[in-house]
Amino acid sequence: MQLILGGARSGKSRIAQQKAEAWREQTGGQLLYLATGEAGDAEMRARIQAHRQERGAAWKTLEEPIRLAQTLTENAASDTCILVDCLTLWISNCLHHGLWERERGAFLECVDAVQRQAISPPWIFVSNEVGSGVVPLGELSREFVDASGWLHQALAARMDSVTLVVAGLPLSLK
Repeated sequence: MQLILGGARSGKSRIAQQKAEAWREQTGGQLLYLATGEAGDAEMRARIQAHRQERGAAWKTLEEPIRLAQTLTENAASDTCILVDCLTLWISNCLHHGLWERERGAFLECVDAVQRQAISPPWIFVSNEVGSGVVPLGELSREFVDASGWLHQALAARMDSVTLVVAGLPLSLK
């Protein structure tokens, strides 16, 4: 299991996709892209469509903005690499719907349960590193930064590897 962090447009999604595709070349397994973004407007719909086209036919895509743990559990298989992009969009969605505590708990329980298996499936989580900026003025923005930071710490402790991407360059943290 891998966590890939970076700022907006840092190249983290590209690095994650390359890692998943390299895993596929080695194993012949399947690739599943689990997108957490919601197409709430025309610009976001266009982004989602462009990303689908960039990934190509080797990728199956599922979109799940809230029930991440349930979707991971339903699709977990040792022959399928699941790339979740991105956790910060998922956090935002959960906070917006008032479901953060429940969904965070279910997600961490899901990760823990999978890691207890003899052979855990290859999962790659992509998320924005948002804790390097100024403290936001608004309450919801501070809640988002806090939720992201606490989740990243909890996940980093559980992951086999953690990578920080800056300017398209991956830096191995763990």
